[in-house]
Amino acid sequence: MPSGVFAPASLGPITLRNRIIKAATFEGASPKGQVTDALVDYHVRVAAGGVGMSTVAYLAVAPEGRTGRGCIVLGQDTLEGLQRLTDAIHAEGAAAAAQIGHAGPVANPKSNRLPALAPSRHLSPMGTIAQAVTEADIARITADYEKGAAVAVAAGFDALEIHLGHNYLLSAFLSPKLNKRKDGWGGSLDNRARFARQVVQAVRRAAGDKVAVTAKLNMTDGVPGGLWLDESVEVARMLEADGCLDALELTGGSSLSNPMYLFRGEAPLEEFGATLPAPFQLGFKLLGKRFMPSYPFEEAFFLPYARQFRDALEMPLILLGGINRLETIEHAVALGFPFVAMARALLRQPDLVNKMQKGEATEGLCVHCNKCMPTIYSGTRCVLVPPSA
Repeated sequence: MPSGVFAPASLGPITLRNRIIKAATFEGASPKGQVTDALVDYHVRVAAGGVGMSTVAYLAVAPEGRTGRGCIVLGQDTLEGLQRLTDAIHAEGAAAAAQIGHAGPVANPKSNRLPALAPSRHLSPMGTIAQAVTEADIARITADYEKGAAVAVAAGFDALEIHLGHNYLLSAFLSPKLNKRKDGWGGSLDNRARFARQVVQAVRRAAGDKVAVTAKLNMTDGVPGGLWLDESVEVARMLEADGCLDALELTGGSSLSNPMYLFRGEAPLEEFGATLPAPFQLGFKLLGKRFMPSYPFEEAFFLPYARQFRDALEMPLILLGGINRLETIEHAVALGFPFVAMARALLRQPDLVNKMQKGEATEGLCVHCNKCMPTIYSGTRCVLVPPSA
């Protein structure tokens, strides 16, 4: 057995049974915004399969911050269900993390029946308009994060992951492309990072000292004019200096403008187009390749960028991005990344970690066809696995 990978490891105030985390991937299993048996089963499978921690995604801090109506909002009406979910994960020996956030311009205002919000007024490629947030909105949303974090703690989550990526609201504030504000929340990097830092501090207040707090930070937006490494490294340094985080999970890409950047591999254009309402399907056929370009898949594709963060920071980092092989996990740990996060590989094989630990597998079966992506609307799954499996 490789030393270190399957040994207990500390993440701030908590200890995970190994260094492998189930990354946050929207489960598509809460159509009415409540915990369901399907959502519990989804996380029980990976918890029983051996991961150190399973991340529930994505829990909104406010109704307009949902990606759509199938997103759970942290509140008293969802607390009991979330407790049932964390109890089920804990029963399998894994820790439970809650990814919390505000979708901002990524939100679907038609589905939510509430306006989408952004740093500046924004028209998305899908034709939705996000309104610019006001000072009052910023104060309210910061308070929503603190209240939502308190609910997650009460629900029994061991860790809170703040979403600072993929051009969700806080990520959009960091982006020079999306943040065109002329006030104290825009312009310089210090100003653009102010909202994210304020939220991280609020979440830490709610979490106290017994729950881990991490953040999922974009290294690059993957779009021209967006956040790039020179600035994202500086944001990471600011977050480290603030002292509120126990780790950073490093990611990239834009759910608004370039979602394939955070997946890599073939773009499932036909399958994704089929999920859209009929009026949008023709337009997607014509413009889909621009919105979802294909990228060659490489194992641990974010590692070259992540190593620059490793060199610049002392705080623990979580490596993400197409991790499929045990050798890659060992290499990441040897390079100083105490944890790795896996997603697609565990959709194909929820028990992959157990198989690796027992010496029954050295790599996953995932072929990174990305046909799992469109299934978020009907229950996120690997389409290559028979339903009865």
